[in-house]
Amino acid sequence: MNTTPPIEYADATAEVREVFDDIMATRGIKDVNNIWKCLAHHPSVLKRTWEGVKEVMGPGVLDPVVKEMIYLGISVSNSCEYCIASHHAAAAKAGMSHEMFGEVLAIVGMANETNRLAKGYRVPVDEMFSKIKHPD
Repeated sequence: MNTTPPIEYADATAEVREVFDDIMATRGIKDVNNIWKCLAHHPSVLKRTWEGVKEVMGPGVLDPVVKEMIYLGISVSNSCEYCIASHHAAAAKAGMSHEMFGEVLAIVGMANETNRLAKGYRVPVDEMFSKIKHPD
């Protein structure tokens, strides 16, 4: 049940319209998704969240499909119906196949299981893992 009605562009403040305009221009769409319309009730949260998403999900060293599959996997883990639907669609559009989706779900399920086992058993971190250096 929706407790926060979406704010449509026509009803938005100038501050919100500015963010909506940026979302539409960046994504090449004619209307913003409901998440942004609901966040519009709090313009500072809307702007901050959009700026973060735009930066993190924008061009980088990871392929767009990988970024979307990571986001999708975390959304599944967090049981966010909205984000699962949104990022499943985005991942599919970026090239995720049914087989890739199946692997994402398998990884999420296994990671959740082993994370909980390690947490429950309070497994100490192996010394060799604490000395990992990133190749630069």
